[in-house]
Amino acid sequence: MRKLVLFTVLLALTILLGAQPAVAQSGDEAAVAQAVETFRKAMLANDRGQFEALCADQMSYGHSGGRIETKKQFIDDATSGKSVWKFLNLSDQSIQIVGNNAIVRNILTGDLESEGKITPIKIGILWVWQKQDGLWKLLARQAYRL
Repeated sequence: MRKLVLFTVLLALTILLGAQPAVAQSGDEAAVAQAVETFRKAMLANDRGQFEALCADQMSYGHSGGRIETKKQFIDDATSGKSVWKFLNLSDQSIQIVGNNAIVRNILTGDLESEGKITPIKIGILWVWQKQDGLWKLLARQAYRL
């Protein structure tokens, strides 16, 4: 009887200590989260090289005002220097992996300076990332007003 109790306790401890929490990210989820964060930093730095590396050639980039851009249009606009992010945060993020695609939703808040005027921004973002040649690339992005 004593051996059975000891075995049961050891088995329960092994299961409990070896179990990962339900909120732990998969490898792909963590890689997508990192890609989103790298993209956020590229927006702050107006970093053309990072945008080139992170955006799929087929990318469709939708703004909350309805303007749609291709990869080239987005990168040219984002790196023109006409607008500069003073700060930029992403919150309430969710990531769902679907095959070679990832659906990301989050809330973007920040201050955008354009022509000497600072505009506070708070919008929702839907991102679609696609794994291409082992790397996560932004395939589509659509912002929406909250």
